[in-house]
Amino acid sequence: MLRLVNQGLVEIIGPIRQEILSGIRERSKFEAVSDRLRSFPDLEIGTGDYEEAAGYYNRCRSVGIQGSFTDFVICAVSVRHDLSIFTDDNDFAGYKRILPIRLYHFEKQT
Repeated sequence: MLRLVNQGLVEIIGPIRQEILSGIRERSKFEAVSDRLRSFPDLEIGTGDYEEAAGYYNRCRSVGIQGSFTDFVICAVSVRHDLSIFTDDNDFAGYKRILPIRLYHFEKQT
């Protein structure tokens, strides 16, 4: 991930920022992560992105694939900007079977 950041290849949207910060309970850690994330401006999310996300939700739901509204917004914005999604959330592999998204493949460190 650091390599991607250093190469300027990382983009973020507000819902991702919120998801990252929502899991941090300790105030000092929250502030530290929040400060670092501020170096990444949010890509704008427009009306078309929300409409596309709703369409993605409907397409996936019609074949039995469940997902969150945030996940589908991530998919819509990534397609519009021609970006790969960096995630270890297996739900996105299911979406990829139906939607025109690309996933960034990485090795989890143990």
